[in-house]
Amino acid sequence: MKLQTTAETISFVKELEEKSAKFYEDVFRKYSKDEDVLLTFAGENKKYFTQIQRAYYSVISDAIEGCYAFKLNSDDYEFETALAEDATYSDALAKAIEIEEKILDFYHVAADQSMSLMADVPRNFKIVAKKRKNRIPTLESLG
Repeated sequence: MKLQTTAETISFVKELEEKSAKFYEDVFRKYSKDEDVLLTFAGENKKYFTQIQRAYYSVISDAIEGCYAFKLNSDDYEFETALAEDATYSDALAKAIEIEEKILDFYHVAADQSMSLMADVPRNFKIVAKKRKNRIPTLESLG
């Protein structure tokens, strides 16, 4: 799906954050390991969407929405959360790193594309990306 407007992109952010939060919750339920990390990440994902949504609502106007600030394809940022039945915890952590990298890529591209038309939304994209980037070494250390 083509993402062109801010509303479309914010809706996609919600989908990414909810899907990745559910992944972390499912991994914890399946392996019962690292509750403090995995469930914290799931909770943070929900907060990240709220943070971006607030920035969006604080600056949005019909003029900005009509400008089409984005040229993204959501298919480029989709990810699979299902784990094979025999997947190990290490497999789940590797999948988590893949997911984080995919979402990081989305936030960086979205921030770059919208920077010239908005300030608050791309700034929040960059803030969230920075926080998410810090997850990768944590996930690597769990394996």
